[in-house]
Amino acid sequence: MNLYEAIFVRKSVRNYCFDTLPPQTLDKIWEHYKEMPALFSGIGVDMAILDNRKGQERMLSMFSVKAPYYMAFYSEESERYLMNVGYIMEQMVLYLCSIGLGTCFIGSNRVRKTEMEKDGKRLVGIVAFGKSHGAHTRRQSEAKRLPLDDLCVFKEVPRQWMTQMLEAARLSPSSMNSQPWRFVVYDNRIHIFSKKHSVEKLRKWDEVNFGIMFANMMVAAEELWLDVDLIRLGDISQKNFSNNQYVLSAILKA
Repeated sequence: MNLYEAIFVRKSVRNYCFDTLPPQTLDKIWEHYKEMPALFSGIGVDMAILDNRKGQERMLSMFSVKAPYYMAFYSEESERYLMNVGYIMEQMVLYLCSIGLGTCFIGSNRVRKTEMEKDGKRLVGIVAFGKSHGAHTRRQSEAKRLPLDDLCVFKEVPRQWMTQMLEAARLSPSSMNSQPWRFVVYDNRIHIFSKKHSVEKLRKWDEVNFGIMFANMMVAAEELWLDVDLIRLGDISQKNFSNNQYVLSAILKA
């Protein structure tokens, strides 16, 4: 299974076996992390693997998902840094799924004070992982996601590559399954918007959610051998939309 295939079958795992992972597996996880592209360059990001096999992370185990290991992601604070971390987290989650491990995004940052920062970077997000107690995958049809017709406005019949990228985006996990993305599809570009929420607490996670979704889109683009740019277009960002806010556009290079 590769990362693209993992998009369609990965599920959130909340029950884990507390087996010790081989050192070679942990080494591969670190190697993959070091080779991953970021969404935005110039933002310092770091990762730590927290060992909870003996219950060392008591607060996380009590208030979140109890797992043998956690990946903690840290970042410098700058514009769009949350989106950047979400992008990196999703790539790691897909990789772990591809090598047979279960994962679950955690919203709670209940860790020890010494783990709230790493080399001057702030803790942003945590992912539980390990060998799952049961299947770590599901059928694509079991994913509770909105259909593309509810998420997209098609200005014309979409091209096949667009449909495949949009399907990968549609299956992205999001906080409380909020699925905040909306798409306007035209010519060789997909304009991406954020649905405005009435619940304030969802908003702070929107950037992380969009980073996760953009990771799925770009993994799909790589699988399809497409050269796609994620850029912000000034002529769209200056327009006002009553229920949606412009984020970025995915544009196929000529």
